[in-house]
Amino acid sequence: MTTTASAIREGVTTASLERAWEIGTPMTPVGFYPRSGPLPAVVAVHGQTGPWDAPGQTRRLELSGGGQLVETLVTVARPALFVYELSDFRGPLRSLVERGRAEWWYEPLDRQDEEGSGTRVCWQYSFDAKPGRGLLVRAVVRLLWGPYMTKVLGGVTAEIDRVAASSDQAPTA
Repeated sequence: MTTTASAIREGVTTASLERAWEIGTPMTPVGFYPRSGPLPAVVAVHGQTGPWDAPGQTRRLELSGGGQLVETLVTVARPALFVYELSDFRGPLRSLVERGRAEWWYEPLDRQDEEGSGTRVCWQYSFDAKPGRGLLVRAVVRLLWGPYMTKVLGGVTAEIDRVAASSDQAPTA
């Protein structure tokens, strides 16, 4: 039996649903996923096969401490949802995790107004533990990964707000 450990977090941006999607979905994880205690930082992205907007696209993340993993987009439903799976773990995660899955979804704060009320950004991560590692993976997700997601999502939504505000202020020709 596979043990799956999951965490979910949500944040809010003042950007419209469409702008939040346009800015947030293709965002590189470099700089937004810092080292935090024993959790490694994402330090580089290699071999990305497209603009991160279609199922089947892949990229390899290089982690601090020498780890790596591959992300593969499996679902893209603009402007509401994108899902990617994580595989080919190298480094410390290899001994703990078989696979992972991340889901990001965007929804307008006011369902009647998709353009101006802001957007809720939700992020769920699930990890399938290797046999005999379920308890440890659950502890890591609960005690370390969940709080880390809060920190990362805060940076992501702040960047969405920053980019949306700067593009709203751009002079018109």
